[in-house]
Amino acid sequence: MNDVYEYVEGDLPLLISVPHDGRELPQDIAARMTTAGRATPDTDWDVAKLYEFAAAMGATVLVANFSRYVVDLNRAADGSVLYPGQLVTGLCPQETFAGDGIYRQGNVGEDETAARVAKYWRPYHDRIRATLDAMRVEHGFALLWDAHSIPSVVPRLFDGELPLLNLGSNNGASCGHNIENAVWRIAAASSCSAVCNGRFTGGFITRHYGDPENRFQALQLEIAQRAYMDEEAVSFDEEKAQNLRNVLKTMLHAFLDAAVQ
Repeated sequence: MNDVYEYVEGDLPLLISVPHDGRELPQDIAARMTTAGRATPDTDWDVAKLYEFAAAMGATVLVANFSRYVVDLNRAADGSVLYPGQLVTGLCPQETFAGDGIYRQGNVGEDETAARVAKYWRPYHDRIRATLDAMRVEHGFALLWDAHSIPSVVPRLFDGELPLLNLGSNNGASCGHNIENAVWRIAAASSCSAVCNGRFTGGFITRHYGDPENRFQALQLEIAQRAYMDEEAVSFDEEKAQNLRNVLKTMLHAFLDAAVQ
């Protein structure tokens, strides 16, 4: 039994990755955390619930169980910087997005970081790699959709209010142009404010696994949380969510249809 992630296998060449909705904290790590750290405020709240429809449409769904504060699955194992010149949140974060300390004292050292990578990071990424490889063998191509959400306003990360839908393809490097455009047209035509390759162009997962020349297409969608929840109460809003799901379904079908052509 694997407790690092939940995995539901589908029959389409589409993998939905949800790396930041995990809430679990190992007891030994939680014991060293501040109150702010144990609250895990930077969780991508209920993204897995938002995408519950994906398994029914035949997608494979991979959802992390542990908090990003244990290890950030959307960062490189060597801790390399994704966005030069921007705030670095780190492989094993030391501060919340708001700037509050996550640990009562001390930092996560190199040895502990390496142990966390081996125990929590590596199994998740091994599963992504194996799933995408199997999809390409069976279907001739594989699609990866990295699903995220974030509060609409995070002053330390970006100015002002984030658009509702933030599509990223590492500026076109992780996904074929025609496929990206097919998905983007749906987002742009929806009732949601949207941007492509704006503040969020795609994290490590999108950049690492997206390889259009070898028929691995990867996109990241960062959703502003006001699109499907009451941000102040940190509560899921089913009416908002259902409206958003309709857009997400259409985007995912466009992703699949464009890849087949």
